[in-house]
Amino acid sequence: MVASLIVSDSARAALTRAQRVKFQGSIIDKRRTLHPRFNKIHRKKTRYIIVHTSEAGLRSTLHSVSAGKRMRKGRRTHGGHTHYVIARNGRTYRILDKKYVANHAGRSMWNGETGLSAVSISIELVGYHYTPITKQQYRSIGVLLDILQDVYGLDDRAVLTHSQIAYGTPNRWVKKNHRGRKKCAKNFDRAKAVLGPTWPYDPDTRAGRLRPDLKLAAIFYTPRRDDTLLVGSNVITPSNTAWSIAGEDYDDHTTRYRLPNGREIPGDQIEHGIGWHRIPSKTMVLLNQEESPQAGENRGPVKIISDGLTAWSFAGPAFNDKTTYYFFPDGRLKNGREISDWDDLPSNTKIIVGYRRPLEVTTERPSIQIAGKRYNHKETLYFFPDRALVSGARIKSFSSLPRGVVVFLPMKRSG
Repeated sequence: MVASLIVSDSARAALTRAQRVKFQGSIIDKRRTLHPRFNKIHRKKTRYIIVHTSEAGLRSTLHSVSAGKRMRKGRRTHGGHTHYVIARNGRTYRILDKKYVANHAGRSMWNGETGLSAVSISIELVGYHYTPITKQQYRSIGVLLDILQDVYGLDDRAVLTHSQIAYGTPNRWVKKNHRGRKKCAKNFDRAKAVLGPTWPYDPDTRAGRLRPDLKLAAIFYTPRRDDTLLVGSNVITPSNTAWSIAGEDYDDHTTRYRLPNGREIPGDQIEHGIGWHRIPSKTMVLLNQEESPQAGENRGPVKIISDGLTAWSFAGPAFNDKTTYYFFPDGRLKNGREISDWDDLPSNTKIIVGYRRPLEVTTERPSIQIAGKRYNHKETLYFFPDRALVSGARIKSFSSLPRGVVVFLPMKRSG
């Protein structure tokens, strides 16, 4: 613990005034995009800096924190949900002047104090609590924290994550007031942001005000933390429930459950549809799906990226793997290892997951020689020179394929 503090101090000291000025000059100002009905209230005091993960892609994040988002029962907010957003490539956006109150913490408590939106600065890291935060994001948030801590005279223990301060009221999963309402930024590694340790315990669970969340406690307050808990998964297993993944949003209409058979069900329809205790293992949980996904377009092996459906939504941890392929609207083809800027993936990019390296169909090497009996299967895909990506089951004549067609075979034979 002492060594970590020494590293933090020396690294902070290494930041020059010129570096801070350069970073501040690089911040992209988005304050004009705030909802016109957002009520600007001057914050009287600043006691904390709260780190969030946005649980969405960049475009969706910038829109919701500025223009507002749909809440339960159809109500919409007027934005102003954070002060800063940091994209996965490290670009930093100013959403709201830091002197105003941002509506970001919701039902929150720390050391007996509630309503922490009124006394805190908010930073949103684009991405999900079950995906790794990027090096570029850590670099940017490290500088931003350094600046803000100096401005408000805050030490490292004043920097907390949303998952540390959020609390929930009794529900089907927990019968008392409790931690675990949000999983937001549970994957935040303080050392990578050049921060010293957090509190050694949760003051509100220790005082009996709240029931602890054991998984979050194991991440934040154990001397020998298991780093595998930092990221986790958005796939349901016997030990990774809907509550473990989504927190209070488990039954929200914007949370969608993609069953192993491809069927998608909104969170508010699970109870009367299949029942919470009958959700099959390997179901994927997708958060903040404002628009209904284009289910008809995304049931087969070819998925389509949109503002609400990101690479991670479809590929999970394999989003940057060499067996995941991206077909850009302009005709470019790349595998996951060849992409560095995940924030700039355009809408309507097609994605396939778990495929072998493509092979070109030629006269000497016809499709049946490449794919064998699978040449006309629905999961065998043909990429045409005109950018069409077609399932083998939809091709009528394999003898007249044009020159330049390549074939993609899945890694494993479908059952």
